[in-house]
Amino acid sequence: MNDDILEKMRRAGTIAGEARELGANMIDEGVKLLDVATEVEAYIVRKGARPAFPTNLSINEVAAHYSPHSTDKLVFKRGDLVKVDVGAQVDGYIGDTAKTVEVRTRNWTNLTGASAKALTMATEIVGEGVHVSSIGGTIERAIRSEGFVPVTNLTGHGLNCYNLHAGLTIANYDDGNTTRLKEGMMLAIEPFATNGAGEVRNGKPGNIYRILRDREVKDADANRLFGRIKEEFKGLPFCERWCTAIEPKAPAHLRTLVRHGILFAYPILAEVKGGMVSQAEHTVVINNGRGEITTRIGV
Repeated sequence: MNDDILEKMRRAGTIAGEARELGANMIDEGVKLLDVATEVEAYIVRKGARPAFPTNLSINEVAAHYSPHSTDKLVFKRGDLVKVDVGAQVDGYIGDTAKTVEVRTRNWTNLTGASAKALTMATEIVGEGVHVSSIGGTIERAIRSEGFVPVTNLTGHGLNCYNLHAGLTIANYDDGNTTRLKEGMMLAIEPFATNGAGEVRNGKPGNIYRILRDREVKDADANRLFGRIKEEFKGLPFCERWCTAIEPKAPAHLRTLVRHGILFAYPILAEVKGGMVSQAEHTVVINNGRGEITTRIGV
């Protein structure tokens, strides 16, 4: 593997891991989600990287895709189960990582532990030649051994330069995928555990967007914003508050771009039976035949 690329992967992973811990430590009763997301992303920039996607702060039965908007007043409440999902990128090479934090209670320690255990066991077997289905099977067994079920329609994924979901899909159960891992592959492994039915459904569109197609609309102001989006975010996911920092009327322009099929607004994902959801995630690169975790810090 190219040493320069590997170093960028490691830098992105380290910064993402540090930002994850910063966000997790900020979460407390009465704290605004917006303040946590803003500080996490500012930390990534101060360390010389860029956010790879908006910080996700998904609570209780919400599994993914909640990121606060620019005027968001929502605060964390006692008993909330919060998924902190953070990404950093260095020249397009991504560190993607997550952990689950419970606010001032210990009602869901076992559920949080189930996803963390699954992540530990899955990353231990990652290496060149390993079947993708073996990772999923390991995750499922670990979660079920703790009395919970995996979320089967959320997956880990391959990573590439400026591409958050590239190549591989890594299910959180044994899906029979006989694809073998190869040297140089970058993976985000992210077990989701729940006490619900084990599936998520699409809710209302959230505050996270990605480009669907590159074309103009008749609205000149929306076109100008779209040009800035392409320049600033380079095909990676972004959010309204980042766009509002560029253009105060961004919310209206984003709606125009979504309506014309140019942008996609990620739906907020919630467990179908209202079950509580925990998440753990690391980025792993196959280096010299073995899985190297780039987002683990403090070891």
